[in-house]
Amino acid sequence: MWDYIKLIVFGVVAVLAAIAANYAHDLPYMVNALVVMLAAAIAFVWQLRHVGEPAHHPQTEYLDGVVRAGVIATTFWGVVGFLVGVVIAFQLAFPWLNIPGVEGILNFGRLRPLHTSAVIFAFGGNALIMSAFYVVQRTTAARLFGGNLGWFVFWGWQLMIVLAATSYVLGGTQSKEYAETVWYIDWWIVVVWVAFLLAFLGTLWKRKEPHIYVANWFYLSFIVTIAMLHIVNNLAIPVSFLGSQSVQVTAGVQDAMIQWWYGHNAVGFFLTAGFLGMMYYFVPKQAERPVFSYKLSIIHFWALIFLYIWAGPHHLHYTALPDWASTLGMVFSIMLWMPSWGGMINGLMTLSGAWDKLRTDPIIRMMVVSIGFYGMSTFEGPMMSIKAVNSLSHYTDWTIGHVHSGALGWNGMITFGALYFLTPRLWNREGLYSLRLVSWHFWLATIGIVLYASSMWVTGIMEGLMWREVDANGFLVNAFADTVSAKFPMYVVRGLGGVMFLSGAIIMAYNLYMTVRAQPAKAPVNANNFVPAE
Repeated sequence: MWDYIKLIVFGVVAVLAAIAANYAHDLPYMVNALVVMLAAAIAFVWQLRHVGEPAHHPQTEYLDGVVRAGVIATTFWGVVGFLVGVVIAFQLAFPWLNIPGVEGILNFGRLRPLHTSAVIFAFGGNALIMSAFYVVQRTTAARLFGGNLGWFVFWGWQLMIVLAATSYVLGGTQSKEYAETVWYIDWWIVVVWVAFLLAFLGTLWKRKEPHIYVANWFYLSFIVTIAMLHIVNNLAIPVSFLGSQSVQVTAGVQDAMIQWWYGHNAVGFFLTAGFLGMMYYFVPKQAERPVFSYKLSIIHFWALIFLYIWAGPHHLHYTALPDWASTLGMVFSIMLWMPSWGGMINGLMTLSGAWDKLRTDPIIRMMVVSIGFYGMSTFEGPMMSIKAVNSLSHYTDWTIGHVHSGALGWNGMITFGALYFLTPRLWNREGLYSLRLVSWHFWLATIGIVLYASSMWVTGIMEGLMWREVDANGFLVNAFADTVSAKFPMYVVRGLGGVMFLSGAIIMAYNLYMTVRAQPAKAPVNANNFVPAE
């Protein structure tokens, strides 16, 4: 019966999407409607071919197919996101690379939101979803809840990525930092995210292990908080149900406050809490050592989630926001330094008794460097929230360097380590195709991040100092164009750092592919059968 209900749903969606595309008021909406129509048609055909087929996986096995798909999607979107980042980095250094074309598709203004969303929500989002599904099953000794609900989350997220990407390059955005998707994509994100929450919570509910491992607390806090942030920040009224334009419910300084409450906590929960869940599982597993201090991990968790939610207003120093609100954000940002470093120390000290692995295991090396970048970024962030520092750093490339040292160094490197850990296990291989290629990836990525961040630190501080330089009469010495011209060498270095980071990711993709393709499978033991929680 459920098979036929799915067929009806897919068919109806395909027809309605075709009608919407025909009557669309703007190009982004029409293209998005055609994408939905195509996706629904493919799903209809696939479902039609599998009507009446019995379930392939018994309830005594983990649902690892969706995790394998997540590994592939994470790797693919990572390479795509890094590639677009390299393109726009060189567009800033060499403006002639902004190639005029149909609808300005290849211009910086269109590609920049494509890059940020591809790296954060496509690469990072897939990494979080697939690792959460893997970790929650292993630590609860229970199959993922909801049958094919996990597959709905995976494919629903891929559909969101494609819709957002096509919308961005055609000019369909809300023009909001980190939250640029148009209203109907926002609604779809809510549907997929609620399904993600149900799958995760349901697995915890039916767990066979009484204890809930700390990684699951970090994953759960990230899922719940992002849902709240997304809904409040994206409240909008559509101008038409056949167009992509909408009107924001809030405006002015209230909208700015909500935007940075969302923006900073997207960093705090999507890019920090979720990836800390990865750290607390994959680092001990790869090091084959227990977490250094489980008590410290609990303190780290509660302190982090309580403090982070208050820190957003520090992005709005010296604006129309009341001074007390931005000061409150600054105070909580400075307080965040302590729990953040507590987590960093806990991750690093997990290697106690296994430090020799840094010499022999490039995956551990990658994870340790990621924790180091986490510690550095969570010191730099509170420092930059202090008003005296912020008056120099804000609106400059220093902020860009800070964001990328965290995103590439912390989020990127811990994700690479997790992918290297998961691939041989999920495909039942003896090991990775080449540890030497992992070492090449490690050094290319690390040197690339250092070049990127250091060039942005230099150009950002120079930029801030040039902006505030005045002559004896109190007039500004430098025109804005002067600062742009002075930044050129550092922009070239930034682009080269991005090329190195991208090259490492391509090497990783090849290594993971060859691990599955060229490595022989281990003895035919069902690795998915339930075992005591790992």
